[in-house]
Amino acid sequence: MSNLSRRIFILGGLTTAGAAALQLGSPAWSAAAVTPFPFTLGVASGEPDESSVVLWTRLAPTPTNADGQGGMPNADVAVDWQVSTDQSFAALVSSGTVTARYAQAHSVHVLAGGLAPDAEYYYRFRAQGFISPVGRTRTAPAPTTVGRDFTMAFASCAHYESGYYTAYRRMADDRPDLILHLGDYIYEGGAGTGGVRQHLGSEIVSLADYRRRYALYRSDPDLQAAHAIAPWLVVPDDHEVENNYANMVRADSSPVLTAAQWTARRTAAYQAYFENMPLRAAATPSGNSIQLYRRVRWGTLATFHMLDTRQFRDDQACGDGTKVCADADLTNRSITGAAQEAWLLDGLGQRLGTWDLIGQQVFFARNVNSAGAMNMDAWDGYRASRSRIQQGIVDRGVRNPVVLTGDVHASWGNDLKADYANPSSATIGSELVCTSITSGGNGSATTTVPNGSLNPHLRFYSNRRGYVRTHITPSQITADFRSVATVTEHGAAATTARTFVIHDGQPGLADA
Repeated sequence: MSNLSRRIFILGGLTTAGAAALQLGSPAWSAAAVTPFPFTLGVASGEPDESSVVLWTRLAPTPTNADGQGGMPNADVAVDWQVSTDQSFAALVSSGTVTARYAQAHSVHVLAGGLAPDAEYYYRFRAQGFISPVGRTRTAPAPTTVGRDFTMAFASCAHYESGYYTAYRRMADDRPDLILHLGDYIYEGGAGTGGVRQHLGSEIVSLADYRRRYALYRSDPDLQAAHAIAPWLVVPDDHEVENNYANMVRADSSPVLTAAQWTARRTAAYQAYFENMPLRAAATPSGNSIQLYRRVRWGTLATFHMLDTRQFRDDQACGDGTKVCADADLTNRSITGAAQEAWLLDGLGQRLGTWDLIGQQVFFARNVNSAGAMNMDAWDGYRASRSRIQQGIVDRGVRNPVVLTGDVHASWGNDLKADYANPSSATIGSELVCTSITSGGNGSATTTVPNGSLNPHLRFYSNRRGYVRTHITPSQITADFRSVATVTEHGAAATTARTFVIHDGQPGLADA
C-alpha cells in the first residue's frame, strides 16, 4: 500500500503517514477505498467574517446522473473536515465531522469557526476513504481594523454551452483574496446545438434537473480552480431559476407551467442553489423563498452589500424588453422591494467602511438608446427605485459608493450621476460592470461605447469575455477589466483591456 493510501485518523484529525503535502486543488486517491472517488465537484469556501468561513463540498461519484443524486446511495454519510495554516496540514486549527445527507444531495456546509482575523488557511474533507482536493481560504479583518490591502475579483454569466471557462482559470491564477459571483452561475435551458459543449437533457424544471445542471457546471476543472483558490460571496440572477422572472411572475411561457408547478420550480431552484453554494445557514431556503441579501464587512476597509434584485421586484414595466415606457417612472415600483431598499439605505448610512460595495445583478446607471428606449429588466425599468437609492447616498453622505454589476455580457465602466439628463450634474458614485465568463461567445474587439454620445457617463465598454479584478486600499480602488480573446478554444491568456482608479472621497472613474 502506498504512503498516500495510509491516511488515518489520529485524535480526530486527518494525518498523512509519510506522504508529501497535498497540492492546492489536487485530489488524493486512496487505493484502499472500495467506492468511487466522491469529490468530483471539488471544494469551495465562502461568506468569511473575522473568525469563521463556510466550507463546502458535495459527494457525487457520478455527478451527472439523471436523478440528481450524483451516484450516491440513499443514505447519509459522515464527512470529516480540517482547516490548517499550511498545505501539509501539520498545524490544524479546526476540524470536525459533518453529515452529508441524502435529502440535500449529499452537499456539505461547514461553518469553520475559531479562526484568526485577516488570516489565510487551507482546508480539505475526507469521506468514504478518500481525501478531497485542498482549498485555500481566508478570514476578513476584525471589524475595528483596516487589515491588509486585498484583491477582489468578480464575475457573472457562465453559459456552459457557449464556451470554456478559461476566465475562471485566469481568476484563479491571480490568487485573489475574495471572489464575488453576481449571477447566472448556471443556465436553465435544454441542450442546444452549435456550442462548444452541450447541456444534458431538456430545460430544467425539477429538483433533480437543477442538481444535475449544477453538477455539470461544477465538474469543470477551471471553475473548480476558482472555487478552490479563494472564498466566494454569491448572489443569483434570473437563470438560476428562469430567464427574466420577476418575483412570482414568469417572463417565459415555455415550458407551460401551472401556478403550482411554477412555485415548485422556484422552490427546487432555490434549494439546489443553496445546496451548491458556500452559503451560511441563514440562507437555507424556506419553501419558495431564500434569504440572499446580506451585509459582509471587511474590517473598516470595505462593506459588501449583496443585493437580490429578482425575488422581490415588481414585474418589468411595459411587458419587459428595451422600449420607451413611462410606467418605468412610477414611484411605487421597486426592483428590490421596500424592505430590502430600506435595509440597503440603512446600511449605507452606517458608513461602516471606507468603501461601500454594492454587489448586484443588473445594469444600474442610465443607458438610453437613440430612440429613447431603455432596458426594462435593468434599473432603467425601475427609475424611481434607483433615484431613491441615489438620493439616499447623497443624503447619508456615503463617501465611496461603488456598484458591482453583472448580467449584460460586456464590460462597462460608469459614473453615477445625480441627474443623468444633465451631464454636468454631480458624480455621486461609480459602477463597475463585469462581462460574462462565456455567455455570448467570443464577442468582438470593439471598445466603442454604444450610444456613448447620449450617455457620456458611460466611460468604458468591451465586448470580450472575462472578469474584473480590483485591488482595494484605504486610498483607492484599482479596477482592471480582464478579458480573454476566445472562449471557443480552451486556454487563452488574459489581458487587461482597461484600468481605472477610484480615489477615496472622489466618486467616479479616473484614468490609471
